Amino acid sequence: MTRRRSVARRLIRGLGGVSLIGTVLLLGAVVFFYRLSFEDLSAREATARAIREMSEHVALPLLVLMVPMAFVSLRVIRQAFVPMEEAARQIEAARGHERGFRIDTSRIPAEALPFTGAVNDLLARLDDAAARQEAFAADVAHELRTPLAVLSLELDRLDHTDASRLKGDVAAMRRLIDQLMLLAQIDAATAAQIAPETVPLADVATDVVSLLAPGVIAAGRTIMLEAETEAPVVRGRREAIAAALRNLIENAVRATPASGVVQVHVGPGRSIRVRDEGPGLSPDRLQDLVRRHSRADHASKDGAGLGLAIVERIMAAHGGTLTTDPDMRELSLRFPDNS
Repeated sequence: MTRRRSVARRLIRGLGGVSLIGTVLLLGAVVFFYRLSFEDLSAREATARAIREMSEHVALPLLVLMVPMAFVSLRVIRQAFVPMEEAARQIEAARGHERGFRIDTSRIPAEALPFTGAVNDLLARLDDAAARQEAFAADVAHELRTPLAVLSLELDRLDHTDASRLKGDVAAMRRLIDQLMLLAQIDAATAAQIAPETVPLADVATDVVSLLAPGVIAAGRTIMLEAETEAPVVRGRREAIAAALRNLIENAVRATPASGVVQVHVGPGRSIRVRDEGPGLSPDRLQDLVRRHSRADHASKDGAGLGLAIVERIMAAHGGTLTTDPDMRELSLRFPDNS
């Protein structure tokens, strides 16, 4: 493994080399002058006296001086890198809130300003690119809603056996477009640092289950909701959390065989768990499914494969996670304790 370069080690080696060269030159000068001073003494006596004098008046003071100098040098070098360490902690603390983040350069050493300036410039360009992409996605989604609404009205007048199926496909497309628009709104709100609202998870679960229950029953399944006495409350976007839960329930309905039960549990803690009667998802399989265009085996053949990817993105925007428990056959929306 290649050893990384260290500026601190290079400075220490440089200072050590300078100290060593200075010591050697100083000792050489002392020897030269002592040789001139002791020319009238015998060689043995001069040598012994020179060694004693250099030990007492040169070597010992140098050792006494070098110890505190080494300590002070290390201290100065470490202090010089403290602003860089603080900047690294700021960057790490911005995890999940990267949009609009810039490194504070007020305490950065002048030598490091070109580097931090370049990083801030790169972050600005990334923010601009993300904003353009979000605006494009929102514009496309908005423009698609009108022709889909017109198409749905036309299908209402169509007297054909496939009309009902086609209307269902159009409705699914409209739901997907609404979710994409919601994601764009979440990203825009995050970038603008809009304050989140207080969201009781039990209320969200009740609303979503009530909305989906007729369709679940019509599909030959049963849905049930359980919430703890002390319902957890989180900070975020209510409609986004509802969209994430709706996706999980729809996936659970598809995974559950006829006459099966889909269970929605609020809690323990700041979480919502959706349990089905399917085969369950392993953590590795879940990671595959949150990537775009990946679908579970029970997903709709006509879907875009974005369901779990959207759920994962919504949870990331709230600082939470989408997790799976294959033994319990459930997927969970878990929010941070400080939300």
